[in-house]
Amino acid sequence: MATSRRHFLGLAATTPVAVSGALSLGAGTAHAAGSAYVMSYFTESTSLGDGTDYGLHLAVSTDALNWTPLNQNNPVVTPTEGALGLRDPFVLRKQDGTFVVLATDLKGTDWSYVSQYVHVWNSTDLRTFTGYHRLKLHDMNTHCWAPEAFWDAGRGQYALIYSAVNSSGHNVIMVNHTTDFVTASAPQVFFDPGYDVIDGDMAVGVNGVNYLYFKKNQTLVGARSTSLDPGSFTEFSTPAAHGGTEAPTLVKSLTSNTWYLWGDTYTPNGVFYAWQSTDLASGTWTALDQRTYTQPVNSKHCGITAISTAEYDNLVAAWGTPAWNRLKSYNYPARYVRHSNWVGRIDEYPIDPYKDTLWKLVPGLADASGVSFQSVNYPTRYLRHYDYQLRLDVNDGTSTFAADATFHRTAGLADAAWTSFRSHNYPTRYIRHSDYVLRIDPVSTAAESQDATFRVGY
Repeated sequence: MATSRRHFLGLAATTPVAVSGALSLGAGTAHAAGSAYVMSYFTESTSLGDGTDYGLHLAVSTDALNWTPLNQNNPVVTPTEGALGLRDPFVLRKQDGTFVVLATDLKGTDWSYVSQYVHVWNSTDLRTFTGYHRLKLHDMNTHCWAPEAFWDAGRGQYALIYSAVNSSGHNVIMVNHTTDFVTASAPQVFFDPGYDVIDGDMAVGVNGVNYLYFKKNQTLVGARSTSLDPGSFTEFSTPAAHGGTEAPTLVKSLTSNTWYLWGDTYTPNGVFYAWQSTDLASGTWTALDQRTYTQPVNSKHCGITAISTAEYDNLVAAWGTPAWNRLKSYNYPARYVRHSNWVGRIDEYPIDPYKDTLWKLVPGLADASGVSFQSVNYPTRYLRHYDYQLRLDVNDGTSTFAADATFHRTAGLADAAWTSFRSHNYPTRYIRHSDYVLRIDPVSTAAESQDATFRVGY
């Protein structure tokens, strides 16, 4: 059915080990100072070709805004039953401090496939995954989409919520209760306002109130209740959207009283957008500047979970950080440095083939204290300037090429927290974009400084 052609989300949920403060996020989460975050997601490229993978992907962050993909943005585990693929993965920290991973049972975009099951893994550390199985949630002739879970202290059970079409004929949020994610109670309707709703995401016990965010009419909307009882939630918030938006994820900052709301456009290789609020009860959100956040490349339908600093370090040690970088434009933060027809330029994400945007920042070919930009998908080629324009050329081994392809990192000319790149052999010139094409030019004005400033990330 048409409503099942949507991609669905994960929630910010944990119950941590070292507890300071009484905030419950998603699954009754309390955070220790100095904590970090893990994001779960799957990947789709615009063409559904290279860069598309329906396994569990993980990325980490210290601010819930800028993310480092793990395992070179490859999956860390893949389902072996059902459709042999997943969508909409979600990581929950259970009451004992270990994790459970839930996901939609679907590989790709075969919307005719119907599964009453969700994928389940257990993990002590998100480095090893055990006990894989599928959990059946209902007997209806409809799919289980976007499973998430939270701890319901009143029942002494986990509530597992998901999207499905019930007897009313439209999408609702369903719930089953479980103690072990092996067996579950009979399904109940958790939230049905009388119109299509999908992609439920919870923040539990925030000043005595529970918040449910969901997709309504291509926007992200919230409902709230002082109870966790099915049927108790009432819509209250102002919609947040950037085009057609779904997969809401609520995240509480670990260092301030700020909440973030992530949303995902539902085209392949969708774009994430983020909003912020300092008052969850207000139901109003302010769009964040895209300079402040960066999604993992090709990521779709994320879930975000708080982790400790030690867990962050252990995940990085186990899975490794990418061997490549992406460069985001300062004044056009939806655009990234890429090559196209061997010309260096900035184009808007998503970009296909996505590897055109991946660069290895290697020691400068003419001066090891500088950097050279080696293409990931054409590794014999480097960005170099020629007649002041940047292009992707094969390294011919000459000293001229080496000098043309070497640049020196400096503090960002428009923002010292970002980066600018000064030409090695034309030291009064910097890499900047002009009409989206990259060149080296002298920089004197504020506008030129912004053109010459980039964020080196992933």
